[in-house]
Amino acid sequence: MTSSVPWQERLSAGTEAVQDEVIRWYQQTSEGLAYVPDMVWGTLQTEAYATVILGRVVDFLGVPDDVPAGVAKRMERQRVLYDGEHRYDVVLGEQALYTNVGGAEVMAEQIDRILRDLDLPSLGLGIIAASAPVDMCPVHAFSLHGDEVHLELVSSGVKVTEPAELALHRKAFGRPSDAALRGEGARKLLHKARDFWAEGGRG
Repeated sequence: MTSSVPWQERLSAGTEAVQDEVIRWYQQTSEGLAYVPDMVWGTLQTEAYATVILGRVVDFLGVPDDVPAGVAKRMERQRVLYDGEHRYDVVLGEQALYTNVGGAEVMAEQIDRILRDLDLPSLGLGIIAASAPVDMCPVHAFSLHGDEVHLELVSSGVKVTEPAELALHRKAFGRPSDAALRGEGARKLLHKARDFWAEGGRG
């Protein structure tokens, strides 16, 4: 089954309630997958980065502005990376390291955060180099927790539970995952991006 709820409806009381919903997904499942080609996965975001992202959401959708509360909840959900009970396999596109969210200082801090957490036992992080061949057409970001896939479209959030569609999303995750660099390869891409932002984003 596929269901969607307009963002303006889901966020009618602000961003905090949706972040609480994500925390519940994490609590109910010990493992997850996430493919995020052009921004940093929410559970690795710094407070400053998340503040910019949620602020843009509020501005774009015209929903109640409770950004500090929403950011606090997003930081709370990150506890799953350190509790010893969860495991996440995450693939970012190299573009995620260069999409300008908040300017050079915010981006440098964000990449430092990823470097700090790169070797966490709970995190399997891969990064697809910009020029890497990937054996599939480009697809949008998605995450999979248990028996649910979650997609974020411009106008709505979508949940997919049909087994055949879940299988396709797992397959869709596998292709970029196979192309991603991990370990030292990922670390090199992160340091390259860190140097870029340390120079003010001018290259």
